[in-house]
Amino acid sequence: MSGYGKERIGWLSRMLAVGMVLWLWAGPLWAQPHEERPDVRVVVDVSGSMRDNDPDRLAVSALDLLVALLPSGARAGVWTFGETVDNPLPLGEVDAAWREQALALPPALRAYQQYTDIEAALNAASRGEANGWRHLVLLTDGMIDLSPGRGPKPDIDRASRRRLVEERAEELAEQGVAVHAIAFSSEADLALVERLAQSTGGLAALAESPEGLLGAFLDIVERIFPADQVPLDEGRFVIDDGVETFSALIFHEPDDEPLTLIAPDGMRYRAEDAPDDIRWQAGSRFDLIRVPDPQAGEWRLDGAVGEESRINVASPLHLRTADLPTTLYRGFDVPVEAWITHDGGPFEGGEDLALSVTLQDAQGEVQSRVVLEPEAGRYRGRLPAPALTGNARLVIRAESEAFQRQRAQAVNVLPAIGAIHRPQAGRVVLAAEHPGLNRDNTEIHGELQGERLEAEAVGETRWHLALPDLDPSLSLPLLLEATVELDGERQTLSLPRLVLHPDGRLGIELADVAGPTLATETLADPRGSDAVPPPEVGAEPAADRFVAWVNRLPEAARALWRAGWPGLERLWHEHRRDPRLWGALAALLLLLLVIRLIRRRQARRPLRREEPHV
Repeated sequence: MSGYGKERIGWLSRMLAVGMVLWLWAGPLWAQPHEERPDVRVVVDVSGSMRDNDPDRLAVSALDLLVALLPSGARAGVWTFGETVDNPLPLGEVDAAWREQALALPPALRAYQQYTDIEAALNAASRGEANGWRHLVLLTDGMIDLSPGRGPKPDIDRASRRRLVEERAEELAEQGVAVHAIAFSSEADLALVERLAQSTGGLAALAESPEGLLGAFLDIVERIFPADQVPLDEGRFVIDDGVETFSALIFHEPDDEPLTLIAPDGMRYRAEDAPDDIRWQAGSRFDLIRVPDPQAGEWRLDGAVGEESRINVASPLHLRTADLPTTLYRGFDVPVEAWITHDGGPFEGGEDLALSVTLQDAQGEVQSRVVLEPEAGRYRGRLPAPALTGNARLVIRAESEAFQRQRAQAVNVLPAIGAIHRPQAGRVVLAAEHPGLNRDNTEIHGELQGERLEAEAVGETRWHLALPDLDPSLSLPLLLEATVELDGERQTLSLPRLVLHPDGRLGIELADVAGPTLATETLADPRGSDAVPPPEVGAEPAADRFVAWVNRLPEAARALWRAGWPGLERLWHEHRRDPRLWGALAALLLLLLVIRLIRRRQARRPLRREEPHV
């Protein structure tokens, strides 16, 4: 058997089984009345680069999972793209026939094409009206690679990327299109994936494993089709009289002991002896337990309960929220509005009702919290500004003596202003991530070794901060601060610390350093034990780097020879400040000088004729 082999087929089959189970779990509970029925349009990358960046065929299982998670009655379709864009499953209502067609698509997802036109794919999938928002779920390695027949490369690739980021993303948002982007490789253009999601109100994630994939899709589906849950705390959850059905999706490790569900009256249930009205499916990594007409009171789970576990409930009571942002910004408060409805109408009897909002990191640790205040039948408040960046979750919880409800929504937390060091140009480039910041209301300055440096605006939302001449062997932290005047308020933002020349052998005051991009970092305090170690600990010695660089010179020389003078000119501009270049040139000159001396000495040596031996 060729392709991904029997092992990968078995893995995909297990993931498909998980997906179908999730559909049974999610469908009835997410099928709550909505004034709008959003479209879900899956856009799958089938370019050649996906063959390398998605070796486990996560894109195939991703489609299976999402198809299984979609509630019946929703509208959905599937597009594939490489050099061209196809629509193997047209937009239609999700029912049994639609699911059957979708599950027959995997061969089309392995018909790889040579190039990658993300721009054309998004344009094609976003066409057509919808009864609500159009949610594009983009599955890609995020690398734009257009055919050379369309123009000189890499200019055409850069132009397409620029159109997507600077023009098309904003147009999609205005047209009611949200792009949820999932990258399947850390080698992907993660910045593009993040920007598409950020600009259109979608979610961005990096999924390099089945677990990461499952979590990403649960986050997306819960964003599109919010569901009521009850809190699950250390294996315990409370069911009130109004709950008609609950479904417990419990994740665990393959070697964990079987789960036991304990009812409020002490009755114990296990998968092998559960009564007929309790639907229980036990898997190697999860258990799904669906209980109709459950007893009121505290239920318990005896066994391992993973972090992604959750309890969905169906009842006349619904927790509602105003639109929650998918992207939060460090340093900016988050306004939140929530309320309770009963059978779609106002909820009466909420004298003891309390609503709160927490921001949790990927490990479930609370980063900030606020209690919402009642106001004209609803509850409002402002969540304190996030202090850290990364993937996080907003949890809105309603509690009273009679019931508990909560909703969890995944969010991305970004710095309000992004910064990147351009050592060849001798400056730091800054760009506003927050949509409300621009050159007219924002001033930025930095502090480097006690010297204050002012940033100069070079565009509506871009600044340049010129740097003094620096020793590239020395790593230095640059402190960045912005003064912002927005909505009549003036505030000072401390931006993430930027390390200049992080590969330098010597590091000065590197206890707090800027982390990687959003798609690959978690909400961890960079000043804690997980901080990036000083370069002298993790970086290879300068002598080793120099030898490796010299060893690469022959191949680089051949590439430059093919590129001609422009290649040499590019090398000069990129590395003229690199001491390794000057060291290599000195070594080359010394080698040429030695060779010349040897040849001259050989030329002066008198010829001696040796007589043959008898």
